[in-house]
Amino acid sequence: MTADIVNLRQARKTKARAASEKRAEENRAKFGRTKRERKDQEANEALRAARLRAHEREGAATDAGKPADDDAS
Repeated sequence: MTADIVNLRQARKTKARAASEKRAEENRAKFGRTKRERKDQEANEALRAARLRAHEREGAATDAGKPADDDAS
């Protein structure tokens, strides 16, 4: 009965890689999004911002800082 010779350093590294891959897989499922999902969201946000800017009144940005005139004397 002879046992197989195992390089302990390689065995530890293999075990560490497997644990790291398992943790990475869990994180991908928990936090990850595909590149396409990120690009789609960025495009939708840009479209929403463009539509919002298109509906702004002219001079609204400059009038926002001025107080309202309520002098009804």
